[in-house]
Amino acid sequence: MSQPFKPTPASQQVVEDTAKIMDRTWETIQEKTFTKWVNSKLAVKDITPISDLNREISDGVRLIQLLEIIGDTSLGKYNKNPKMRIQRVENVNKALEFIKHRGVSLTNIGAEDIVDTNLKLILGMIWTIILRFTIADISEEGLTAKEGLLLWCQRKTAPYAEVDVRDFTYSWQDGLAFCALIHRHRPDLLDYDSLDKSNRHANTALAFDVAATYLDIPKLLDVEDVCDIQKPDERSIMTYVALYFHAFSHLDKVEIAGRRVAKFAEVMQSVWDMEHNYERRVEQLMKSVNDRKTVWANSRFDGSYSDAKRQSAEFNNYKSSEKRKWVSEKSDLDSLLGNIQTKLKTYELQPYHPPAGLTLIDLDKVWQGLLAAEVQRYKSINDKIRDIKENLRKAFAQSANNFQKNVESILQALSKLDGELDAQLGTVKSLSVKLGSLDNSLSQIEEIDAQCREANIEENDYTVFSVDDLRFELELVNQSVNKKSAFIENQMVSRSMTNLTPAQLEEFESTFRHFDKDSSNTLNAYEFKAALASLGIFYNDDEWNDTFNQMSDGQPEATFEQFIIYMINVTEDKTSPDQLRQSFKIVAGDKPFVTELDLKRSLLPDNVVSYLKETMPSSHDGYDYSKYLDQVFKG
Repeated sequence: MSQPFKPTPASQQVVEDTAKIMDRTWETIQEKTFTKWVNSKLAVKDITPISDLNREISDGVRLIQLLEIIGDTSLGKYNKNPKMRIQRVENVNKALEFIKHRGVSLTNIGAEDIVDTNLKLILGMIWTIILRFTIADISEEGLTAKEGLLLWCQRKTAPYAEVDVRDFTYSWQDGLAFCALIHRHRPDLLDYDSLDKSNRHANTALAFDVAATYLDIPKLLDVEDVCDIQKPDERSIMTYVALYFHAFSHLDKVEIAGRRVAKFAEVMQSVWDMEHNYERRVEQLMKSVNDRKTVWANSRFDGSYSDAKRQSAEFNNYKSSEKRKWVSEKSDLDSLLGNIQTKLKTYELQPYHPPAGLTLIDLDKVWQGLLAAEVQRYKSINDKIRDIKENLRKAFAQSANNFQKNVESILQALSKLDGELDAQLGTVKSLSVKLGSLDNSLSQIEEIDAQCREANIEENDYTVFSVDDLRFELELVNQSVNKKSAFIENQMVSRSMTNLTPAQLEEFESTFRHFDKDSSNTLNAYEFKAALASLGIFYNDDEWNDTFNQMSDGQPEATFEQFIIYMINVTEDKTSPDQLRQSFKIVAGDKPFVTELDLKRSLLPDNVVSYLKETMPSSHDGYDYSKYLDQVFKG
């Protein structure tokens, strides 16, 4: 088993010598530091600094002056120029009593110790003063003095990886902790990232210089007092670091105060913005509403249904778009004003009163005016649409009724024709001119009808006539006039043909009209051939084409006059019973009787076929045309 270590007399002497050296070292460092600290306080009152702490504190004068400055009070009368020991003791006692009165216990320190220049006790007293008036008010999470200051340093330097503050001795020897404290609070004063982290002297000197120059922190320590000794003096480091705390805590206080001011300013700015936004939006909403009312008040109708319908569509679009945006905006403004008042109340500020004319009551009045204008606008549009529809009904009815009356008058005039054919033809031609004007009238009626359809008018109590009715009647009267005109012209032609009997003229005219399907008073080659066949005259195709071209003078259609002339030529001596009997025989296909089918194949008109069926004697297989002809012709 190993034996416990027992120092030899020689080693014991080394330990004692080292302790003495260390003791003298910290005394020297503390004396320098505390001297500088005292002088920094005395400088506030422009008091002459001290150079020998041990000697110049002993008479109590500088001590009292120091306490009056850091205690911010007067200690009363004292011996400002003490000559005797008793005067110096009185001064020091006054100072010590003040310190005790401030709640600081000075154990084993008496006035005589100070007067007798006991350096250790003087340093202890100064340290007690520093603790009481500089460090004691430092507090972090309930910790005080040394622990509170240490925690503050640790928190401020935590973001810096190279710094690890665990004490007020070794942790400060590389100078980085001082630089980190400065950079954390005033990054504009030094560039921490560019530091040579291994150069402790340069880093410490830089921190001391920057602190003294820009932060009014006196150099209580020398660089060598921190970097060149085995263990820096804790009290000296604490005293110096405490100056950093107070310098930066002042900045923190200013920063906190600034943040409070900024927060208040932000609140006020926010409230101002909300109030300004409210006023601007209310004013804009009122203007939009009044502009819309002005547009409606100045709106006019051009009398057409399309214009009224357009304005109706615009009104409906307004209700589904612009109006809904306004309703939403009005609701938002109600909420915005409520939010403003709530925010002001939250921060105990004066309530907001919107300017006259921009209150919610003012807005509601404008809004009620809009609602009334909407009703009036809607009613005026609907009234106009109803008026337009009614006017369209009346306009259509009046035109339709007049049109029908004119048609009726033409038909009556046709039915009353009498007198000379020339006069009748003149009357018919004048009626044809009148029909031309009816065509224009019908076009106008169709335009009115289109407007009625556009207006969705499906009923009209003012007339029973539709456009189709009028078009049908116009077509009918056109046909009547054309037929009447053709009839009169044909009669005039027939009248000139004196070698035809009235019966022949009637037969030829009725045949012509039957095949004149389009009432053009002309027949084309096919119609002409069919008409001849109905009269018992037949041609083959080749023979007929030449005959028709010669008869119509080479025209594609033959007139009634040409037809009559042709019939005169072919019937002058061809109306004998033998000729008719031969014709019936041809129609019958050489049979002694003719059938209904034979008659229809010869293209006889239906009424002629019916007439012959009723008048010809029946035979076993058809009709006996020979017996019929014997009956109708004499002997």
